[in-house]
Amino acid sequence: MEAGSITGGADRCHITLASASVRIRNMEEQLGVPLLLREHRGVVPTAAGRALSRHARAILKQSERMRDELAQYAKGIRGHIRILTNTAAQTEFLPEELGIFLTTHPSVDIELENRPSAVIAQAIAERKADVGIITDLGDNAGLETYPFRVDRLVAVTSRGHTVSSQPTVRFEELLGYDFIGLHEGSALQDHLDLQAARAGRRLKYRVRLGNFDEICNMAAKDVGIGTVPELAAVRCQRDMEISVVPLVNAWASRRLVICVHRFEELSTHAQQLVEQLKA
Repeated sequence: MEAGSITGGADRCHITLASASVRIRNMEEQLGVPLLLREHRGVVPTAAGRALSRHARAILKQSERMRDELAQYAKGIRGHIRILTNTAAQTEFLPEELGIFLTTHPSVDIELENRPSAVIAQAIAERKADVGIITDLGDNAGLETYPFRVDRLVAVTSRGHTVSSQPTVRFEELLGYDFIGLHEGSALQDHLDLQAARAGRRLKYRVRLGNFDEICNMAAKDVGIGTVPELAAVRCQRDMEISVVPLVNAWASRRLVICVHRFEELSTHAQQLVEQLKA
């Protein structure tokens, strides 16, 4: 149901389209109600389908808790944690934390996905993921949240760029220059596109890359201006000839928070991860 199409759902489950269609049809016959409405753009769940999805998630969560408790008695039973996170947390803050956690929890697997904060909050509220890392935008009603990090955005330029000599800069002042961005679909780049749209402008991309290091490297070559987390910029500045100029916009200093639906509903492993991230 999350995939929006039977083809997408089959891909996620690593089964053929024919097998997925047969399974859905068999469930509908057994339950006596349609679960999906077939439309030309895909499928949408019926009321019965949404109810089934809700109960299925509850069963999977209980199964996960059972595996966690049994893991101390039996080998070969693995735990699984699904984390949704924004770009800055995924690239700058989580790798070290998750590395420590996975090393100390060898029977746990982690599924990590990049999503915009609003999408993450909705997914956590609907129990589609275990843990989220989002910006604290005040729209997290109903979720339990815990402070995580502060993410400050800065502009990176070549050392000879016009902007490089400024002590600070407003994002709106950068919109007339060529930009170096992240690939389409990145949560941070979507955020920057939104801020540009609010200013009545569009970012002029010369190139879109896969990570902050690549953006800083291009900025050092005077290809354009990049906007990246301060932590990434300072790290890259050690090896690249770039200037780092803080953004003074209020939205450029973002508090990141951990969010969960209910801490007590999490599997034991997910609770342990949240406790580590909080610490």
